[in-house]
Amino acid sequence: MAKTDPRTVASLLREYAHRTSLRGDNPYRTKAYLRAADSLAALSKPLDRIIAEGALTRIPGIGDAIADIVRKLYETGTHPSLEKLRQEVPAGVMELFTVPGLRPDKILKLHQALGVNSLADLEAAAKADRIRPLKGLGASLQTKILQNLAIARSGETQLHLHKAAALLEHAVISLKQEHPEFSRVEIAGDFRRGCELVADLALVALGKKRTETEHSTLRLVVTDKTHFGASLLQATGSAAHLERLKTYATERGFALKPDGLYRGRKLIASATEAQIYEALDLQFIEPELREGRDEIERAASQQLPPLVRDEDLHGILHSHTTASDGTETLEAMAEATRKRGFEYYGVADHSQSAHYAGGLSLQEIAEQHREADRLNKKYGGEFRILKGIEADILADGSLDYPDHILKQFDFVVASVHSRFRLPEKEQTERIIAAIANPVTTIIGHMTGRQLLRRPGYDLDVDKVLRACAKYGVAVEINAHPWRLDLDWRWHQKALDYGCIFSINPDAHSIRELDHMHWGVEMARKGGIPRERVLNAMGLAALLAHLSTRKFRPSEPGGKRRSPARKAVA
Repeated sequence: MAKTDPRTVASLLREYAHRTSLRGDNPYRTKAYLRAADSLAALSKPLDRIIAEGALTRIPGIGDAIADIVRKLYETGTHPSLEKLRQEVPAGVMELFTVPGLRPDKILKLHQALGVNSLADLEAAAKADRIRPLKGLGASLQTKILQNLAIARSGETQLHLHKAAALLEHAVISLKQEHPEFSRVEIAGDFRRGCELVADLALVALGKKRTETEHSTLRLVVTDKTHFGASLLQATGSAAHLERLKTYATERGFALKPDGLYRGRKLIASATEAQIYEALDLQFIEPELREGRDEIERAASQQLPPLVRDEDLHGILHSHTTASDGTETLEAMAEATRKRGFEYYGVADHSQSAHYAGGLSLQEIAEQHREADRLNKKYGGEFRILKGIEADILADGSLDYPDHILKQFDFVVASVHSRFRLPEKEQTERIIAAIANPVTTIIGHMTGRQLLRRPGYDLDVDKVLRACAKYGVAVEINAHPWRLDLDWRWHQKALDYGCIFSINPDAHSIRELDHMHWGVEMARKGGIPRERVLNAMGLAALLAHLSTRKFRPSEPGGKRRSPARKAVA
């Protein structure tokens, strides 16, 4: 009997996970199956060899129980338990799991009550207003379904950055173990370009022979030392960048081919990417910028700025603790931040209107500030906890808490957490009103999007960016891999207007502090230099900046004067 290919095994395991969730099984078990399926989709060597070597349990997320299931799926193309589960609901129901925000209990109810057996059935039911009247479903879910169907149809093969990172890191380790003769292995594709969602999982390895193979969804390019740079360039992409680079080369008498840059029959450059760009009299174009926009023209005129790096950041300015909906105390989060080499930790728990997230009462604010003072005394100036708040932007554009309370904080992150479906004009005016408030320091996750889960709200982003520049409010690059908001495609416009940025992890746990890296990736992709990032300031410079903003007078009509943008120290 022919064995099942790893991509199909991963798909079958994903189906197994979804079908068990419809039964109301332990959600952690479902997540374990899904994680294992993701790992199978990014194998760096053939699945049959892994099974033959008894090495399934070395794959992240696969223990003995899941290994038995995988082995059976591989050998027979099915599993007895899966066949039993298939008798309960039709195969088309599995399509509904691709709709963001649609939980298994809702999927089951849609199937049982309305006979929804596919995405087409779901769309028809929503458009016919058949979901709204049902108890337990309702108008809100119906609206969400209509909004998210497009995401369901476009994002089936895309991974969030952090998930792609885990798969690629394991693939690199496995490949080096399997092929010790590979002296160098580099990640390429969408991930190397810092794309917010990753579809192209690719590795480039330095070996003796030039080959290209694909294991499941992982593309492996093996090349020699002479052609390594050309192979890495091609495997990194994007297709649009490569096409424009090829045209640029042709116009100057060169030919850019998959194995390098030629003039006539002579190979001019191929060993490194830098050599290829240099031979074309171009600045080196960082991978994150290679999207076929204006990067080649700017590189030709030497106008690409040095991009911000992880090591440029001096602190964190948006993070949560157990005082609201975080999992760790203020002291634990601050200490974890300090140990990561930062100078300051800006706590920004939720404000009082965020009842669902344990928003802080006035008494809790006072308690947190006393705790911050105690810890700062202990740190003796070597590290600083900054007292912040993530203040909800209310429906009328005012901020949670009166101004005399907000002025007690070192900084204020103003964010929308409700009324997502306001009309564009109303939503835009709401956010601009918050930006114009003299206490606002940072505008948090501006568009409210959650990748592969929900689109952002209707908003005139251009107007909001102009307001941020006018009032000197920092635009947050929310580094949580589900958000990565503001989208990098708006960064150049914000830079042109004179905006500054704040790269924030929106961390709710110690582990999530490391999300900062994804924010840096987005900033780099948007072409942002260090001097335009608020938390690239050292502590002394930041405190001076915050002090001048804290006591900034309002203009007549409640508007404050716009500060001149200063270079980050």
